[in-house]
Amino acid sequence: MTANAKVESFAVKDCSLLTIATGKKAQNLKEMRDHLLNIHIGSIYHHFWGGLLRPGFDEPEYNNDFAGWVHDALQDHILAERLSVVNPAAFADLESLREALLEVIEQRLDEIGTVPWAALDMQFHFVRSQIIVFDTREKIEDPEHLVEALSKLSVGSVFYHFIDARRRSPEMMDDFRSWLRSYGDGYEDLCSQLASVDPYFGSLVELRTQLTNLFTNYFRRVSL
Repeated sequence: MTANAKVESFAVKDCSLLTIATGKKAQNLKEMRDHLLNIHIGSIYHHFWGGLLRPGFDEPEYNNDFAGWVHDALQDHILAERLSVVNPAAFADLESLREALLEVIEQRLDEIGTVPWAALDMQFHFVRSQIIVFDTREKIEDPEHLVEALSKLSVGSVFYHFIDARRRSPEMMDDFRSWLRSYGDGYEDLCSQLASVDPYFGSLVELRTQLTNLFTNYFRRVSL
């Protein structure tokens, strides 16, 4: 494919998350529900997505902090499983995600008789995060170069351009699709494939590998 010379190069950014305390904490499920009604929306974002950038040596059993706390602190394995399948990537915005989260918890509160309490040292602390963006000064000049560039991106770059970009875009579109669409409709098939990638269930390293393979297979096919 011939690149449009007027299209700007893709500026690669990196990022990290700065954790900010909210002062809110829960020791049982009702307290968690009550705080979720009006907690800063950035806290919900952090507890679903922040774990991907959080340093850790073990693979977490659950993808979000709510499910992990319910399992470990409240010993409610049924609710933990229900919360673990709530996929934030499937919601149009964070308020819709809040509503879905509350619905799951409300349903469980209706089912159980006695509300279990966590130990004093296992309270759930609501935090939120602020994204810190760094300019790597690296640029990708045309789509064909994405194959090589993607395999070298830091996990922070993968998070910023493929996950956080959806929060910043009214169309919930990652930065790669936004850039490819500036070339016109020549990359519509590739954009459709990118739209089908679910970034939630897996690590950022796995996501980077998946994206690299997707671009590699696409450009190999169109070059035949």
